[in-house]
Amino acid sequence: MRTAIFDLDGTLADTSADLLSAANACFDRPWLDPATDKALAFSGGRAMLREAAKRAGIPWDITQIETQYRAFLKLYADCLDDETQLYPGVVAALDRLSAAGWALGVCTLKPAFLADELLKRLAIRDRFGSMLGADSLAVKKPDPEHLFQAITRAGGSAPRAALIGDTKTDRDTARNANLPCILVSFGPHGMGIADLEPDALLHHYDDLTEVLDRLIPA
Repeated sequence: MRTAIFDLDGTLADTSADLLSAANACFDRPWLDPATDKALAFSGGRAMLREAAKRAGIPWDITQIETQYRAFLKLYADCLDDETQLYPGVVAALDRLSAAGWALGVCTLKPAFLADELLKRLAIRDRFGSMLGADSLAVKKPDPEHLFQAITRAGGSAPRAALIGDTKTDRDTARNANLPCILVSFGPHGMGIADLEPDALLHHYDDLTEVLDRLIPA
């Protein structure tokens, strides 16, 4: 069965505003800007905290970052979908793929409990046969096993699968798995994402079925 595995943040939904809001809440002032730090938001909670601490002039070590990361997760859970929105065309694209017999799954670096809850609030959790977060296995992206497990648990097989994402981590994960990677061009990197040389670019979800069919013919 052909299988499409999706990243979540920056791929299915723009979660940047809520992520940055939670990170800013860990400090005495909003050091991170929702307008200019979108790419940073999709780099993960720890990356946001490190950058905010740097801008604040706080010489944090790894222990302090980990302590603050736990606080960040609690804050983020409270604002999980305050401003988060699916990218245009996501729901229709998922339904078209399902109707065409594709298995669908999610492979994200978001903690699994937050990813699962967010997908439910966005009303698309039931579209996916698998949902693996950063803590679902002993390994995570870019380790290919994270992707392989998402494929298997969705009911698919690796030779007929592709990963849709928005970052270098997604590109590297697909390459490590020897599978095609589609990167979206509507994220904060825009057309600059083409520099990562993915197997294909996705400019709008209306085009997803066509792009996947080119990479993995029926």
